[in-house]
Amino acid sequence: QVQLVESGGGSVQAGGSLRLSCAASSYTPSSGCIAWFRQRPGKEREGVAVIDPGDGAANYADSVKGRFTISQDNSKPTMYLHMASLEPEDTAMYYCAAHPDCDLLDDFGYWGQGTQVTVSS
Repeated sequence: QVQLVESGGGSVQAGGSLRLSCAASSYTPSSGCIAWFRQRPGKEREGVAVIDPGDGAANYADSVKGRFTISQDNSKPTMYLHMASLEPEDTAMYYCAAHPDCDLLDDFGYWGQGTQVTVSS
């Protein structure tokens, strides 16, 4: 049974940084697709960052490009989302997700319970 558990959320002022962690059990991050999503108040869930095992490349939503970095540590195994230059618009519940196939992640992926990030101006 794959389980993902996020941590690291909290409250921070604009311009600050946070690192979210996603501890995985029964799943090795490098074995498949890993991603971070968020759901802002009153908005639909959106993808923030993803690593596709096919080419190992990381892709980011335009709104976070240059500020957020997705990474993984297979020895733990844990996925991370490093967030810098945070803006109030980044306030959201953040979720990690994983699946061997990125195309199936949305519908069949493993999801964490979420961690809240609040950025004040």
